[in-house]
Amino acid sequence: MIHTDKLGFKICYPFLRKFIFPIVFLFLMACQSTSKDEHKILSAINEEVINNSQAYATLEEASQTIGHRLTGSENGHKAEQYAHDLLQSYGFEDVTYQEFEVEAWSRKSVSLNLMNSNESKAIPAVSLAHSPIQAKVEGQLVDLGNGFPEDYKGKEEIIKGNIALVYIDILPDSPKSSHNLHRSEKTALAIKHGATGVVIINRVDGGVLLTGTASIDGGLISIPAVCIGKEEGMALKEALKKDKITAKIEMENVVEPIMARNVIATLKGSGLPEEKIVIGGHLDSWDLATGAIDNGIGSFAVLDMARTFKALDLKTKRTIEFVMFMGEEQGLLGSKVMVEKLKKDQKLGQVKYMMNVDMSGNPIGFNASGRKEAKVFFGKVGEKIRSIDTVFTNKNRNRAGLHSDHQPFMLEGIPVVGLVSNLDPKVYSCYHSDCDSFDLVDETHLENTVRFGSMMLYELANANNLPAQKLNHEANRDFLIENGLKEKLVLGGEWKWGE
Repeated sequence: MIHTDKLGFKICYPFLRKFIFPIVFLFLMACQSTSKDEHKILSAINEEVINNSQAYATLEEASQTIGHRLTGSENGHKAEQYAHDLLQSYGFEDVTYQEFEVEAWSRKSVSLNLMNSNESKAIPAVSLAHSPIQAKVEGQLVDLGNGFPEDYKGKEEIIKGNIALVYIDILPDSPKSSHNLHRSEKTALAIKHGATGVVIINRVDGGVLLTGTASIDGGLISIPAVCIGKEEGMALKEALKKDKITAKIEMENVVEPIMARNVIATLKGSGLPEEKIVIGGHLDSWDLATGAIDNGIGSFAVLDMARTFKALDLKTKRTIEFVMFMGEEQGLLGSKVMVEKLKKDQKLGQVKYMMNVDMSGNPIGFNASGRKEAKVFFGKVGEKIRSIDTVFTNKNRNRAGLHSDHQPFMLEGIPVVGLVSNLDPKVYSCYHSDCDSFDLVDETHLENTVRFGSMMLYELANANNLPAQKLNHEANRDFLIENGLKEKLVLGGEWKWGE
């Protein structure tokens, strides 16, 4: 054995002291300086939003002067213009419209009548979007529970030519392992099994009627779909245990081609300008109310994040695109258009991350959206935010889902991130319904979305190494299967990998 420690140290120490130690010292000082600068910037974001946020005021103004923001409607066009002008007023020179043509659906009239051996009565109902232009169907009402595939077993013959009754959520007596489907997926299953109509029971107390699309792809469905109140629906389920009930659905709707526009404001990066972080929130809403929750609290938070970056003249390595998507409610139309254009222009590879803000409020953490390799990064950023304000508890999730504007990006393998909200569940009870109004909005919670969302956006746009990378075609297939999304994508006709 050769002992060289003492001799080696004596020989090398002058060299270490003269050359290596100063370099290490300067490196440590640079890291400390960078950390201090970063904390200073995050603190500045915090103070700017607390003192000058306009999210609450602009959402209130839009709710009062525009109303609902239905894609393709006059109100929808007003909302697009409002967002465009607002971004320009914040100092963005590069604000553009991304125009696209869609078949816009709007409701006209609907009736639902129920008949049993003793009586006939009409009950309140609202058409679900993308129901047929005209429909007049009559058939036996068949209780299919949650409307899951297993609920059709043993009822394949009776549902053919009849009308399905399904619950929009998961019934209390369901297995704990149950995972809910979107209303459009439940409608697709009913169509697949030969139903001539669908009656969906809302989950909200008080007779609240919910709208929203019953179409997976944004096109017209082949059968009428309506929503009824929870109390009426639960009473129906009990009545069906004792008697047969016939349902008659009549409706008229309007479909016409219209133009809609995504609104995009660009903040050019200074270090890696060809790499982009897309942050989006859908500006459109349904027409039963003003859509203050779905998705005013998301889209107007994104607008105020854009204002914050401009107000502080923040510089980022990567380019940030602040996007107000239209057509989300009618089938993710605006985000699909954006992704398809990026693919056509061979620029999709420039999008390194997508951050989606949809009905997110008062965030307490971040959702890594199924990307396990990103959990550590978001946890570390969360700790930085928590060091500024402990209201942010850094309770993160890692759950991948569908049915919002992140979906078209995720299906291309692009990593996405969302916010973990901490809002009263009652706030969400009114989404898509006639009670989704501005009085549900909490100003402090909205400011928290802007504060914490802006800090995460800044960290993402300036990261030396992004927390996750784009998945190739095969890896993305495995990712979607692992996260339990294949069945839903197959139902929606968006599974691109065969069997």
